[in-house]
Amino acid sequence: MKLLTPFHPMLGLLSMQYCSVVPHEVVEKYGKDFRSHPCGTGPFRFKSWEEGQDLILIKNEHYFEKDASGEPLPYLDAIKISFFDNRATEFLLLQQGRLDFMNDIDPSFKDEVLNKKGELKKDWRGRLQLSKSPYLNTEYLGIVVDSSLAIVKNSPLRLLKIRQAINYGFDRRKMMMYLRNSIGTPAESGFIPPGLPCYDSAIVIGYHYDPAKARQLLKEAGFPDGGGLPQITLKTIDTYADLAGFIVRELQEIGIRVQVDIVQKSLLLEETAKSQAPFFRASWIGDYPDAENYLSVFYSENPAPPNYTRYHNAAFDQLYRQSLIENNDSLRYSLYRKMDQLVIRDAPIVPLWYDEVIHLVSPSVSGFEANGLNLLELRHTRIR
Repeated sequence: MKLLTPFHPMLGLLSMQYCSVVPHEVVEKYGKDFRSHPCGTGPFRFKSWEEGQDLILIKNEHYFEKDASGEPLPYLDAIKISFFDNRATEFLLLQQGRLDFMNDIDPSFKDEVLNKKGELKKDWRGRLQLSKSPYLNTEYLGIVVDSSLAIVKNSPLRLLKIRQAINYGFDRRKMMMYLRNSIGTPAESGFIPPGLPCYDSAIVIGYHYDPAKARQLLKEAGFPDGGGLPQITLKTIDTYADLAGFIVRELQEIGIRVQVDIVQKSLLLEETAKSQAPFFRASWIGDYPDAENYLSVFYSENPAPPNYTRYHNAAFDQLYRQSLIENNDSLRYSLYRKMDQLVIRDAPIVPLWYDEVIHLVSPSVSGFEANGLNLLELRHTRIR
């Protein structure tokens, strides 16, 4: 494989599942039907699949890896993956021992299982294992900042100090504790989340709750106590209505009036892609474990997606291009942090929180490790 130009994150791209090795002769034989006749090199092999019901994989007896004691991997003989539309159904089956784990916790029962510190409540200790680890996902509010667009020319969000005031104007820590049961970390650094080696909250300084600072910025922008500031509309989906409501109430206390517009997810995606939503809720899940994946969201030569905010900063672009050809990890990470700090300073986004992988696991399961991309990794898993 020969690249047209240097692109160091290529190694990260090659680690994605889309780049898994498959035999060309099987692909050629089945063509588009290869998805129903998969053949690869992994620890498990395909047995059966009833779409929307379950997928069964069995141990690959020819898998090449062994553990430190020389025992062949994987340990499990087979896996059954079930598909449900209802999280409550999943949780009930987990309690009944008919599932060994479930991914994430639905808001409908998070208060039943977790306390406000994000720990298992007493009634569930011994009945379930709780696994939490950094997830390469940053939840944020996006702001379109391209002043050539009509929706930006007449928006108060075109003003840097208004965007910064919003960032200072609500308590992320309180939001995480009371609305998320401490699932995730308040985003008080940059756009790059914990879990990547270049993340350093001591170097990239983000926003924290400072209502006095927010009011001062409003005053400097020409809107003391919010006087004369037009109402701003925040577009989100129903799942995040409570979080949006919390932010709106906090911002109102400092004089920033925000109206929440709940829309369908498909419509929100369409409007953000067309720059028709000046202020919107979004998230960015890492496709591969390299911070370039996050910084590409702000490179001016990229369209939307990924540059939904239409951010354009010549200094950022220069650093971004420089980072692509830098082979020294320490120097490249330094460039990443500089770019991250530029984005935070210019505030085309309002970082909310850095997400966590949450697994509820049966006590009989061991060796089931989470990872930053939340991929199902079962080579070393056992069930007693």
